[in-house]
This record gives sequence, C-alpha cells and structure tokens, in this order.
Amino acid sequence: MFSAAVRSLPVGLALLLWTRQLPQGDWWWRAAVLGLCNIGLFFPLIFLSAYGLPGGVASTVQALSPLSVMAVAWLVLRERAGVRRVLAGVIGLVGVALLVATSSGVVTPLGLAGAVGSVLVSAVGFVLVKKWQPPVDMFTLVSWQLVAGGLFLVPLAWLLEGPPPPLDAPALAGYLWIGIVGTALAYRFWFAGLQALPAGAVALIGLLNPVVGTILGVIVTGELFGWSQALGVALIFASVLLGQGRVSGRPGPLDPTPRDPTPQGPTPRDPTPQGDVPGSIDPPVPTTRRATRFAPPALRESHREAPATTA
Repeated sequence: MFSAAVRSLPVGLALLLWTRQLPQGDWWWRAAVLGLCNIGLFFPLIFLSAYGLPGGVASTVQALSPLSVMAVAWLVLRERAGVRRVLAGVIGLVGVALLVATSSGVVTPLGLAGAVGSVLVSAVGFVLVKKWQPPVDMFTLVSWQLVAGGLFLVPLAWLLEGPPPPLDAPALAGYLWIGIVGTALAYRFWFAGLQALPAGAVALIGLLNPVVGTILGVIVTGELFGWSQALGVALIFASVLLGQGRVSGRPGPLDPTPRDPTPQGPTPRDPTPQGDVPGSIDPPVPTTRRATRFAPPALRESHREAPATTA
C-alpha cells in the first residue's frame, strides 16, 4: 500500500505544480472518480492479486481486461467491439495463459478477488476517460488522477501498514523510475490512445505487458523459454494486430466526416417558361425554316402551332 501511495501522490503533485491547472466545475468530482478507479482502487487491488495469486494466474486474470473494457464501452458508450475484436481478446487470453502456464503457487480467494476487482475498476475508469473527453492536456489529466488517488491511498496505507519504512538510495531510484516512467508517462500515453482509438483496441495493447515481463526474465534472470511460451507470444501479437483497425458501429474520433448523400449532379433547369416570370424577356421566335431547324424543341413546336401570317 505504501508503494502504491509513493507511486502516485509525489508524482501527481509534481505534475500539478508543472501544469498549474486545477479542475473546473464538474471536473472536480470527475477527477476524483477517475483517480479512484484508475489509481486509488486499482493500485491496491493489483498489489493484492500479486501477493495472493501465482504470477501466471494473476496475469491470466488480467488478460480479461480487454474483454471487460469492450463490455463496459458497449454499455457506456454504445461502442460495438465487433466479432473480430472480441475474437482477438479471446486469442490474447489463450496466449497469456500459455505464456505463464509454468508458474505454480497457491490461489487464495482474496488474491483472486483483487485480480478481478482490478480488472473491473480499471475498465470503468478507462471508459469514463473516453466518455467525458477532458478539456485539458493529458499530463494535466494524469496529475489530477494521481493526486486524487494518492490522497485516498496515503491514509489507507498508514492505517493498514503504519509509518512508512526508511528508504535507501536504490529504493528511491526504483520509486522514481516507476513513478515517472511507469506511471506518469505510461498513463499519459495510455489516455491519449483512449482518446484517439476505440477502447477495445487500446485495451488489447495491454496484453503486451506479460510479453515484456517474460522477455526481461529471459534476458536478466535466465528464465526458461519453451515452445508454449513462444506460441503464447505469437498468439498475443496476433491478437493485438487483429484487434486494431476500425470496426463498424458507433463512430469514433477518427471516423471521416460523412459525405452529403445529395447527388452532386448538374442543377436541372426550371421548366417554367421564362415568359411567365414577371420582368422576363421572351426568347425570340424563329421566323425562317433554317432558324427553326436549329432552335430548341419547345420553340420549334410553338412555331408549328403559330398561325400563318399573310403578306
């Protein structure tokens, strides 16, 4: 809990001092709701799942996040995921399960509840960011959420864990890294993606997290990488690629402006004879056979019906 508070509040205050912009009007309570969903509740629940579940089980439950985001986006935004994107979410779930299949440990009900809860609250928070369309830049929005979430976490951490422990230089460096890069920058680009792309497409990109963790484990600690892990990585990449692109349904921010369905042909002429309009001048009536041949059809008919003149 202390790590969650340190990860959010100091970085949020620093961003707020840099942007120098406070919420206005309804954005006070909206920032509080977003901060609670994306930071204040999400961080403790994700840590709870990490402590109460084996890594593979926790990652597999987290792989349900894209499907959860698609469901919430449909309920809140009426954004249809489409068959292709739902299929991509299922393929990604199978890929993550294969990737982390070798992990072992004890599954606790509290850890499982934390994993499922983190998926649900983050799905709601991500979709609300897209629905409310913040009137500020992404760094300002992130600062509001980090401060709101951090203010919720600090008393909770003190109540559950007591005074903060002493921190040495390596611990401070680690908190700086995870606070600046892993939180402020990560959330800034994540929310920017939510503004520009369908929510389900962005959520599928989150499936790359266990892939990065597996690759780092192989490189740094020499973890084993077998055929099941290779197949899992391939399925995850396939699901991410399959889930991108426009799916028919509710128009998104990148939809082109619809064309005017009115035919763009030449404007038909007014069939009303010009002589019936006040102030108009009647066209000259041809008086010779040669002129009649090259006259418009209406004039040729009127010439035939006109009475013959006598010399």
